[in-house]
Amino acid sequence: MDRIRAPAVFSQRKRKKEMHSPNLSCNYEIKFNKLVIFIMQRKMGVTRRTFLMDLARRKGFRVETELSDSVTHIVAENSSYLEVLDWLRGQAVGDISRFELLDISWFTACMEAGRPVDSEMKYRLMERDGSPSLNTPESEVPSFIASNVSQYSCQRKTTLNNHNKKFTDAFEIMAENYEFKENEVFCLEFLRAASVLKFLPFPVTRMKDIQGLPCMGVQVRDLIEEIIEDGESSRARDVLNDERYKSFKQFTSVFGVGVKTSEKWYRMGLRTLEEVKALKTLKLSKMQKAGFLYYEDLVSCVSKAEADAVSLIVKKAVCTFRPDALVTITGGFRRGKKIGHDIDFLITSPGPREDAELLHKVVDLWKKQGLLLYCDIIESTFVKEQLPSRQVDAMDNFQKCFAILKLYQPRAENNSDNTSKNFDVAEVKDWKAIRVDLVITPFEQYAYALVGWTGSRQFGRDLRRYATHEKKMILDNHALYDRRKKVFLKAGSEEEIFAHLGLDYVEPWERNA
Repeated sequence: MDRIRAPAVFSQRKRKKEMHSPNLSCNYEIKFNKLVIFIMQRKMGVTRRTFLMDLARRKGFRVETELSDSVTHIVAENSSYLEVLDWLRGQAVGDISRFELLDISWFTACMEAGRPVDSEMKYRLMERDGSPSLNTPESEVPSFIASNVSQYSCQRKTTLNNHNKKFTDAFEIMAENYEFKENEVFCLEFLRAASVLKFLPFPVTRMKDIQGLPCMGVQVRDLIEEIIEDGESSRARDVLNDERYKSFKQFTSVFGVGVKTSEKWYRMGLRTLEEVKALKTLKLSKMQKAGFLYYEDLVSCVSKAEADAVSLIVKKAVCTFRPDALVTITGGFRRGKKIGHDIDFLITSPGPREDAELLHKVVDLWKKQGLLLYCDIIESTFVKEQLPSRQVDAMDNFQKCFAILKLYQPRAENNSDNTSKNFDVAEVKDWKAIRVDLVITPFEQYAYALVGWTGSRQFGRDLRRYATHEKKMILDNHALYDRRKKVFLKAGSEEEIFAHLGLDYVEPWERNA
């Protein structure tokens, strides 16, 4: 499913309590009294703001929930100087010049250092004119492209043609390392930066090329500068050589093993998969046992030809029981990728009735055919008319089947070389284990599910953030809810969903954010 696992977030009840508690900052020791931070919620959202405030307080910073006279530093994310200035004028705070107006990158640098860092010019929000001139020299075109790049990937058409792979590869290594450490802030910082550079229609060759781009925090800029100067990132190289990273990379490559299990194994002193398999007392789940049993097949890439072959198997099985069913391949293959690690299918049928037994019938058929190696069916937990989830990374409530199928490979024709060799044909494996996810969705929710399961993950995140922060709506894989009008917005196609959000339609192969 090519998904980034997100750390748990605060519950709604706890979050509301913390947001309205005037004495919350007193719960932590204040180490740095000379500055008082206020984090703007604008373009950030309640959950992320609450997380950042709590992070800063745990590190000894004084953070105010409300804007007050004691505030010295105002932190904003993806907001220009003029946007912050307009917001402050609306708060009737008097003398605005007493505040340091800073980008989120300053806050990130403080959190990484564990202390306040100087509010240098590179961190400050500055008034500037970003409008392009009609007589712009060709050499300056990248700067003007950069200044008009949206912070939301759902407003950027990103194909698989990545001009900045040397940067984005390094960013994704850093993001994965922070994911293994369950540091959501820094993980997302690098993922968003990678998403922006994948969109650019030109290769970045100088620091001026990224001027004006969103999501370019201090850590990101430092890596870009180093790669421009040295051709590679020493920080990314250090991560690749780090023992903990290498262990987590191995552990999470096993089907059914996530960050929590990897952390547990690492704390037990385990460092490699061989050590895990050698520990006979270690209890593995059914999914993890299947992951180890078919490891070599599952860790190898699935080709487009293999995905097409599995697609025929899935469609034939589903249509045996529901001839009118619509079976759609989603994920990376729908976005135009030639290889993947699993294959996702969305299944729906016209009409109001759902067939809750369809997946069970399909699984039973595959068992009889000798094609099923593993399956885990998760029943639907969706409640009609429930509001969409506010969590950007929330999983949906559809009925799902996580399976491993046996895909038979075409046998090579016998030739004189083969006949001269002495081997037992029965020992030659003529099939490959393939990871397959099947998702059943009601017909009226199909368009929303299709957008969600097509991805990319970052595109879906930003689509939800855009709906929340720019349109006052809530979007998930089930529905779109207008909070102002208090109505669910129906959609029979992906195009209608984009239209509801006031966005230009983005084709599936342009969602590779």
